[in-house]
Amino acid sequence: MLSVIIPTEGVEHPAVATLATLVPGAAAGVVSEVLLVDRGGSDVIERVADVAGCRYLAAEGTRAAALDVGARAARAPWLMFLHAGAVLDPGWIEETTQFINTVAGSGRPRAAVFRYARSPYADRRLRDGFKAIARMMTGPSAEQGLLIAHDHYDRLGGYQADARRSEARLLRQLGRSSRTLLRSRIMVVA
Repeated sequence: MLSVIIPTEGVEHPAVATLATLVPGAAAGVVSEVLLVDRGGSDVIERVADVAGCRYLAAEGTRAAALDVGARAARAPWLMFLHAGAVLDPGWIEETTQFINTVAGSGRPRAAVFRYARSPYADRRLRDGFKAIARMMTGPSAEQGLLIAHDHYDRLGGYQADARRSEARLLRQLGRSSRTLLRSRIMVVA
């Protein structure tokens, strides 16, 4: 049903934190494959992928290039893009399944992002306030993940490896009318 694509920088801890939140989704049959796309060039992520039963891919260049490499290799009809270190609320499985079924039944292409939550362990900084205001004015950030049908992703042109701010461009291209903000929260811990 769902391919999860996680770009990594060769660092184990953030990738493992994200993989841990995906285990219940795999057990429920929602997550059919996880692709770890490493830009770090180390064998650490390759070992993590092997131990966790994920597919490992190597990529060069920007994070958008890594996301696109993962999307091209994904086999499932739905894609979920998460940054390494992203931790999802436990209710994400039911809500994601409900969203996919609703969109499939409606015939209208839609995408979804998760509700942003700041880590309770992070220090509050002035820039956090600016980021919150920016999210209200411009829409979601790439840190909020993206859930999109594979064919809809392809029709939109996907992440452009050489384009500046490719992740933000794709979210803008979706627009407010074809993008849903899910109730489930996402927190980036690393």
